[in-house]
Amino acid sequence: MNPSDLYRRYQELQAYVGWCEDDSQRVQAIAEAMEPYLPLLIDDFYSEIDRHPGAHRVFTGGQEQVDRLKGSLLGWLRELLHGPYDQEYAVRRWRVGMRHVEIGLDQVFTNVALSRLRAGLTQALGETWQEDRQGLVETIKSLNKLIDLDLAKIEDAYQAEYLARQQRIERLVAIGQVAGGVAHELRNPLNVVQTSVYYLLNARNASPEKTAEHLRRIEGQVGVANGIITALSNFARLPVPALGPISIEQCVREALELNPVGDAIQVNLEFPANLPDALGDFDQLRIVFANLIRNARDAMASGGELSIHGSAEGNNLEVAMTDTGVGIPLENLNRIMEPLYSTKAKGLGLGLALARAILEKNKGELRAASEPGRGSTFTVRLTRP
Repeated sequence: MNPSDLYRRYQELQAYVGWCEDDSQRVQAIAEAMEPYLPLLIDDFYSEIDRHPGAHRVFTGGQEQVDRLKGSLLGWLRELLHGPYDQEYAVRRWRVGMRHVEIGLDQVFTNVALSRLRAGLTQALGETWQEDRQGLVETIKSLNKLIDLDLAKIEDAYQAEYLARQQRIERLVAIGQVAGGVAHELRNPLNVVQTSVYYLLNARNASPEKTAEHLRRIEGQVGVANGIITALSNFARLPVPALGPISIEQCVREALELNPVGDAIQVNLEFPANLPDALGDFDQLRIVFANLIRNARDAMASGGELSIHGSAEGNNLEVAMTDTGVGIPLENLNRIMEPLYSTKAKGLGLGLALARAILEKNKGELRAASEPGRGSTFTVRLTRP
């Protein structure tokens, strides 16, 4: 987080607890009177730590480290009481939280540590207070707000580190999934290539026809492997779309021409004559429709019907593709757009993930509905220019 963002976050938290200039003045007014009590609070603070192995284990530098930390805590307490509660203050408090994260201090100990300091400061305030009781109550409220804000900043730091750690773990998991998917998909064409190479190297008196057949097999499987690598590359480096007005019907028809479904599948196209243009990148959206058409074809291996219906409603346009295929079980329906998740025996499981990613870049979305044994409907929603 950069300093400006940290300060905006701190101001948001200040507003939430109702921190105002009166609170600031009340806390700063007691700073001098509290000064003699601070060393006592610090000694009590570290004496208590010694009684708790879970907190004490982070001190690996002996008494020298403890003495240094006592000095840091004294500075922290003085800044708490003196302010000013500006951007530099917010950044320093957040860094204190990050330091607790870095040394591996369990977050529960930071919470109870602040609770102990709060109790000590409140007791000292009560012992030094010379004015009316209501003023004491208001000052304690202001002090509690300030300590709560510090606690929130520390928790913010822990959450930031937790999210960063989770993202690192998720990236490693994703890398593992991709590696596993690539290995699985490339192994098949490589096995075919290996078999053909073995034949060409070891066959005695191989006929020209047989030699040509194995060379074609090698060429074909290299093409399959290249397609897998291209699919991964396209998914990882999806270009920025060139958005403009396009004919959705024309885009769908081109996708159908490039991806024929076969004679066993009847295709029904229904596009209103006055259907307005959609906003999108024609080439990228053709990839979306091509993926949906191929999925529908694969779901109807024994034949069936594919209905493609275009419609407009308000500022949105929709294309619904409905097949009469095998359908998708409910437990799979929520995952079919995840990268590398596939219900097919073959395939990387990138088609729907790529389609959704393209649509998001084209200011659109993809929805799916299905009933096992009766078919599926995938709906592409786009906006008008």
